[in-house]
Amino acid sequence: MTDHRNTGITSDLRVNGQRLWDSLMEMAQIGATDKGGCNRQALTDLDKQGRDLFVQWCEDAGCSVTFDDMGNIFARRPGKNSSLPPVLTGSHLDTQPTGGQFDGVYGVLAGLEVVRSLNDADVQTEAPLEVAVWTNEEGARFSPAMIGSGVWSGNFEREYAYARTDKEGKTFGEELARIGYKGDTPAKARDLTAAFEVHIEQGPILEAEEKQIGVLSGVQGMYWYDLTLIGQPCHAGPSPMEGRRDPFMGLHRILDQLYKLAEEHAPWARATFGDMRVEPGSRNTVPEKIVLAVDLRHPDQQVLDAMDRRFREIAAAVAEEAGLEHDIRDEWRSPAVKFDEKCVQAVRSAVTELGYSNKEMVSGAGHDSVYISRVAPTSMIFVPCEKGLSHNEAENAEPKDLEAGANVLLHAMLKMANNTA
Repeated sequence: MTDHRNTGITSDLRVNGQRLWDSLMEMAQIGATDKGGCNRQALTDLDKQGRDLFVQWCEDAGCSVTFDDMGNIFARRPGKNSSLPPVLTGSHLDTQPTGGQFDGVYGVLAGLEVVRSLNDADVQTEAPLEVAVWTNEEGARFSPAMIGSGVWSGNFEREYAYARTDKEGKTFGEELARIGYKGDTPAKARDLTAAFEVHIEQGPILEAEEKQIGVLSGVQGMYWYDLTLIGQPCHAGPSPMEGRRDPFMGLHRILDQLYKLAEEHAPWARATFGDMRVEPGSRNTVPEKIVLAVDLRHPDQQVLDAMDRRFREIAAAVAEEAGLEHDIRDEWRSPAVKFDEKCVQAVRSAVTELGYSNKEMVSGAGHDSVYISRVAPTSMIFVPCEKGLSHNEAENAEPKDLEAGANVLLHAMLKMANNTA
């Protein structure tokens, strides 16, 4: 290995892939499920355990660790010039209830591995480096998603975040304080030289095309809604079908048309209905109300806005025809994102130098980088995951691919931290 202390050469640097894998597997034991996944939801005791372990690892690696009043954690490795804005990387430690071992946590621990590998090689960067853990990225326990980075970037108010409740009525603010991660520093954006996030793809494209690295140019736009349909409750037996004001009679027509809408804008359009509440929820009563979670996505903002308008037209027309009342509440709107070209080029250059097969793509899923990109130069790196499965206990990724993604992250961060991109 070249003596980096004397030459400053970093082109032959690589991460320790085995150490990265071992760290991932150790973290996966916190909240481990019987089916091999993880249940480490935001601001639970298990989330605290994962955070505590990460903080200990970072302190052992010589980083100073702070956290803000949203519980976002920042582990800082000094640079030669402390006045330069840091190059940041990171992701999240929280999971879905039946989540996997890699979603989010890989981006956090790949960042830690970058720090550890630079320590091993005794390489100091010009700008400081930071590894971040963003609070409640998943939105599984507290909706909406990505709220820690959302407050930090100015897209949500802190008090709005604190007031969010889980299904048991516990508030975000109370649970943040309870686990001891409610810091004193306001969650507020500051200058960054660059920000990177490495992540499993959560889709099948890289695996199907046998590409090891995804070079991300942006993220799909995402609109979340609650669609409410209100009819009239009545007895299931005596009430003739033709006289009912049954919300389900309208719902199936709306779903059919929204699936067709996604087909019209293939291959990138997405329409998903992931949660539903039926009231009064009795087996032998025609329901009075249905509340359906609707998720529409497309990487082209104009197309997404057109899908939004068409959704509203469809719901209004069907509700009128079926004799129903309806309402559409906007739960969350994340416009399409285009990443910073200089950061994207740093990833491209790193991939080329390292010799990995790659594909330029956009992300179909939301990530903290969506919000970070609004206040700082940002890009992302993808690696394949088996069968594209994520938010699933069967989520899997190959150690060699995880190592490759961390190597790309290492060299992209070096380029930006040393101003060589």
